[in-house]
Amino acid sequence: MQQEKSLVVNNHFQLQFEEAQGCFVLLYPEGMVQLNQSAGEIMNLCDGKNNSSQIAKILEEKFEMKDLQKDVDAFLSEAIDRKWVVYAN
Repeated sequence: MQQEKSLVVNNHFQLQFEEAQGCFVLLYPEGMVQLNQSAGEIMNLCDGKNNSSQIAKILEEKFEMKDLQKDVDAFLSEAIDRKWVVYAN
């Protein structure tokens, strides 16, 4: 994974928080993906400004946890494979 590049939600998808379901969802023309809390937190930080390392650091501070980089990288690798996120230009 290219940690130096910022990540952004693919413009074919829309990330939003669904109050009724109490979670983030990823909307696309064919349907919707309901994200668990961890996935939603990571996706929400894919704003074109943060790279993988920055996302892990923000979440470690927010949740007072350590060593989240491996988990963040694993999720982002999957999200990139599914084309949910792309590298920002």
